[in-house]
Parts: sequence; C-alpha cells; structure tokens
Amino acid sequence: MNRTLIIPNEIVTADSKGTILKNYAIEISGTVIEKLIPLTDAVIKSFTGEVVYADNLTVIPGFVQTHIHLCQTLFRGLADDLLLLDWLQQRIFPFEQAHDSNSLRISAQLGINELFLGGTTTLLDMGTINYQEVIFEELTNSGIKAFAGKCMMDQNDLFPTFRAETKDELEQTYRLAKAFHQTSGGRINYGFAPRFVLSCSEKLLIETTEMMKEFPGSIFHTHSSENKDEIEAVRKLRGKENVEYLNSIAALHNHTVLAHCIHLNDEEVKLLKEKETRVSHCPSSNLKLGSGIADIPRYLKEGISVSLGADGAPCNNNLNAFVEMRLASLIQKPIHGPQAMDAETTFRLATIEGAKALHIENKTGSIEAGKKADLVFLNLEKFDQPLSEENIYSKIVYSASKENVEHVMSEGEWVVKAGASLVYNSDELYKKGKEELNNLLKRVGSL
Repeated sequence: MNRTLIIPNEIVTADSKGTILKNYAIEISGTVIEKLIPLTDAVIKSFTGEVVYADNLTVIPGFVQTHIHLCQTLFRGLADDLLLLDWLQQRIFPFEQAHDSNSLRISAQLGINELFLGGTTTLLDMGTINYQEVIFEELTNSGIKAFAGKCMMDQNDLFPTFRAETKDELEQTYRLAKAFHQTSGGRINYGFAPRFVLSCSEKLLIETTEMMKEFPGSIFHTHSSENKDEIEAVRKLRGKENVEYLNSIAALHNHTVLAHCIHLNDEEVKLLKEKETRVSHCPSSNLKLGSGIADIPRYLKEGISVSLGADGAPCNNNLNAFVEMRLASLIQKPIHGPQAMDAETTFRLATIEGAKALHIENKTGSIEAGKKADLVFLNLEKFDQPLSEENIYSKIVYSASKENVEHVMSEGEWVVKAGASLVYNSDELYKKGKEELNNLLKRVGSL
C-alpha cells in the first residue's frame, strides 16, 4: 500500500471547528488520511514512503460541486445571452440530442480535466438522455468521486423530438443504477436525474422516487425554481409552485438536491427546511442567464443545506469553484450588507457542506483522519495575493483562482502535479474537442 507524508506550510482542514494547522504533516496510507501529526525531524526520518515537501503551499480539501453538466462542456460559448427557456430550446436541447458516444466522451473528459485542474475532486453530475454509460466510464477511469445519472425526460414542449418514452426512461435508469451505483470502491454513485418538472410526467417523477429506495445512498437531483417563466409554466401545468409540487409527490426529502431555488415563497422555504432538502447554489449560471439571485443567507439562517455548483459550461462559461465561491459571497453583499456570506462560510459551502449535501461527509469535504485523501495544494505566495497572514479564507475566496492550484490528489492518487493534468493530455483534449464539436454541429444542422 502506498504511503505518503505531506509537509505543507499550513492545512485548512474545514473540520467542525475550522481548525487551521501549521507545523503539521498529513500522513496518507493508500486512499485514506491516516493522521494529522505534529511535524518533527523524527517523524520525517522514521517515515517509510514518499515524502512531499510543500513548504510554501497551503493544503485544503478538494472542492465538492453539487450541480454539473459534463455533457455540455463541448458547448461552451455557443449559448450566450439567452434566458433559460430560450437557452434550452434554441441551443442546449438540439446540441444534447446531436451527441454521439464520441462527442459525449470528449465533453466529459474536457469537463473532468477542467474540474481537476481547478481543485474539484467530487461532483454531482446530470447527464443527458443517450449514451450515459460513456459518462460513467469516464468518471470511473478518471479517479474523480462522483454521483451521476442519466437525464430523464419523457415530455418536452420546448423541443419535442428530444425526449423518450416513460417506460424506456425508467428501464434505462434502473439498468444504469444497477450497473454503476456504489462501484469503484464506493467512489461512483447514482444520482437519479429527472431534468425538471416541465420535462417529466408525474408518473416518471413518482416512479423514480420509488426506484431510489432500492439504491441506498443515491441522490434525487433536479432543477427547481430557476427562472420566473419556468415557474409560471409549472404553475399552469401542475397547479402548484415547484417545491410544493415536488413535495406533493414525495420527491422532497433529505436525499434530494435541487439546483438553483432562486424564486421561492415562504411555504417553499419551510418545506426545504422541514424535509431537509439540499440546495445547490450556482451563482455564475444564475447571473449569466439573468435568472436572479437566490436568498442564500436566509436559507443558511433557516438551517437549510446549501452547497455550490458551476452548472454547465454553456451557462457559466467555466467549471471553476473559485469563481463560484467569490460570486456566492459578493452578490449577497449589496442586498444583505458587507458582513453577509463571509469568506469562511463560503469556503465551507464549497467543501464540507457539499459533502454533507451528498451524505458523504464521513468520506470527504474536510481534512481529517479516516477520510479520503482528496487534497488541493495552493500557492498563495504570489504577487496578487494578500501579504498578511491574518485571514486565510480571504486569500482563498476573494483573491485565489485556479491558477493558484499547484497539485491535486484524489483518493491518495496524484491527478494534478505542478499545474498539469496527470489524467489527460490537455492539448490533445482541446484538439479532439474541436473536431468532435465540428462533427456535432453538422449533425445539429441536419436535425
């Protein structure tokens, strides 16, 4: 079993006390953090294994992003300046329908590579209708920790040809969950993914919720209350608000992750709290699509679980946890005052709170003995960083970016070293991505 001793400048643990350690080492055995140990010459001399001197680097937990669309990475920059429903109808649905297995594979590879390079080691992904096994293959092979699932759509008034029959959606989802849930030593898990209320029949939503019971530890992952036009359409279709409707069919519970939740009434907020439903906040996407700003300070005050996600590349246009942290903090301050969403709170949303949202806080999200060695090494000693050592969270949330990421470790394996991917050849991915995008756009033109 591989053993590694990490000797950093400091360790930002994100544990329950917010502990920050200096003159400590991280001892790793295989995939797991064995212990955090005071650093002495004797510790170094007696250690048998790889010793990594990271004297000038800060080690933080790997980021956990709870709403991603790997299938959309290939479409970055092709769906700008549109409202949500137009964005789906005119761009995303036609593009996703035109995917073949090759284009979907490179899209997933590009996304995973970008996430690793930016320090994300865990994600909740919503796939697409076809070729979902390709995404699972890439997640498995890459070494990233993931919940993922086939996007389920059995109705689609926006783009009617991009849907499947209810029976087929349920059967394929069941088959995929049986094949991939709790695989790769528990690193890969299933996230049941009905797209949103407007694309799903009531039968599909109810039977998906029932199906989850056969897969303990799985997640129910959907979009909710992102856009006012969407909410009005749901109201006409179901006679209820989004969250109220999901609750009425027993789809609201503590293994439900709702992306966005921007426009909620008081009753819906109460339901989120009562049912312990998780909210995935995607500030870049919400701003770019003009959807609005979720009242995250209120949700946190109510004790509602909140975590962060970049959403998809075409509504962002990146998958960068640093951008999401910075925006999540800054956009609330003109509304709630400069003390709202302080840097430490926001950092925790991107780490341990993301793990809690997925019920894997015993495995990741903080740097503690017994947890997986999901670690990000930051160089915070650059000219554009604060010179003061007073507030490490300020450095990370307000000043740092993915350019500060030096190394990344996922479950004890190096996936990024010296800012370069060890999983993929980034230049080759970019070249192949351009080829597959051109092929896809030709298929879109023939739809």
